[in-house]
Amino acid sequence: MAARGSRQRAKTEAERARLYAARAKWHETQVRRRHRDTMIAVIAGALVVIGAVVSQTLHAQITAPAPSPSPSAPASDTPAPETPTPTLTNPPLDSPTPVPTQTPGE
Repeated sequence: MAARGSRQRAKTEAERARLYAARAKWHETQVRRRHRDTMIAVIAGALVVIGAVVSQTLHAQITAPAPSPSPSAPASDTPAPETPTPTLTNPPLDSPTPVPTQTPGE
């Protein structure tokens, strides 16, 4: 009977070891897959950003600049009216100049 119990225990331990190895291998595979997926996403994102920058740069260099505005009315021989220039007015000279007052010290 003792041999039968130890055989059963050995089978159970072997099964546990097999399951542990399978889980460890599955976990390692998951880690590698996640790392690979992350690298692919980073590279794809970088390529999209680089493509957008290159596209904008090429578009800016290839397209013609905006036309400069041209006068809408033909030039005429009549001179333009002069705009009045503002004049500075001085205060009247006969107004008294304020004199500072001294307050009594306390």
